[in-house]
Amino acid sequence: MNKIKSLQVFYNEKKVGTLALMKNNIVAFEYDNEWINNGFSISPFNLPLKKQVFIPRIDPFDGLYGVFSDSLPDGWGRLLVDRMLNSQNINPRQISQIDRLAIVGETGMGALSYKPEYNLLEEKDCQEDYDSLALSCKKILNTEYSADLDNLFRLGGSSGGARPKILTKIDNEDWIIKFPSSLDDNNIGELEYLYSVCAKKCKIDMPETKLFPSKISSGYFGIKRFDRKKLLTGAIRKLHMISVSGLLETSHRIPNLDYNDLMQLTLNLTKSFEEVEKLFRLMCFNVFSHNRDDHSKNFSFIYNEDLNKWELSPAYDLTYSYSINGEHATTINGNGANPGLNDILNVAEKIGFVNNFKGLSMIGISIVGIFLAVLHFKNSQKVAVAAPSTPSESGEIEDDEF
Repeated sequence: MNKIKSLQVFYNEKKVGTLALMKNNIVAFEYDNEWINNGFSISPFNLPLKKQVFIPRIDPFDGLYGVFSDSLPDGWGRLLVDRMLNSQNINPRQISQIDRLAIVGETGMGALSYKPEYNLLEEKDCQEDYDSLALSCKKILNTEYSADLDNLFRLGGSSGGARPKILTKIDNEDWIIKFPSSLDDNNIGELEYLYSVCAKKCKIDMPETKLFPSKISSGYFGIKRFDRKKLLTGAIRKLHMISVSGLLETSHRIPNLDYNDLMQLTLNLTKSFEEVEKLFRLMCFNVFSHNRDDHSKNFSFIYNEDLNKWELSPAYDLTYSYSINGEHATTINGNGANPGLNDILNVAEKIGFVNNFKGLSMIGISIVGIFLAVLHFKNSQKVAVAAPSTPSESGEIEDDEF
């Protein structure tokens, strides 16, 4: 693989700027003049829209700005990239971050793309038998040979997160379908699906989700991509997004944030208490549902080009989980081990929600729904998952796809 010295960065075919490899593998960035005149800051706190050569620190993203690091696969996707490089006698340790962005090309999450691309494989149609892919994922995770490596790379080589997944199209719409990791129960997909249904009942903003059938498990969790928007013309527009990790230039592997920080960050960036309320609801849901893997890559913002403003992205990666030492990755008013209602109320007070708790009782009662979802998952029984919208109302959670 020839060493790449520079890349052009694009947003929906519009040139954003140029990345250039410097000494010590630092990757500098400069906006294009046309983008400065007509575009927007792709990372408001660190890359303001002005004529300047921006030079990042080496840490925490190995010489990249966070917004570009967000484009790179991690976890499962990086494993696939490294396996593909090894299969072509290329040492993964000897390629730079800018090389990895060239491999991503136009396939990354969000809207940014990179040219020239470096194609590790020729494009071709892939088989998508989910059970076969799930078994192939297990082989890859167990460091065994898999004849499906090429197939898995084409389908998921640009994806983030720890769990195996594929990026695919269903009815001409973009979806992500997840498979169990080596540490997961075989039926983890059903649990994440039930969490998504409960979250929607709690008025958490989430994309469409489905439980895809399987002969070897209770199903595979799928979620429609929210970084893609279908226009009235039928064309697909990529939406620019940035994680909190990328926005604040902080590693998601280091638990160093509190929900007080996230509330203030959301208000500063979006200038909207409606967006802050969305985050507050999500915090409550994470606390009550024991979703403790709430690190800085599991919160993102999307730039609304039509309204020229930033918005909190829909929720994702909601499931029963732990972080380091079993605590929340993001603390709740300083409490990561056993946060309760008092911690939640303190967060609300600090951001200015003193008299605004219309959604809190509904979210609190969702504990019942979550507990039943977990019980259903553990016992592999069909149960109705209840999530009353008020203390006096109840009903079954229904979903056309369940």
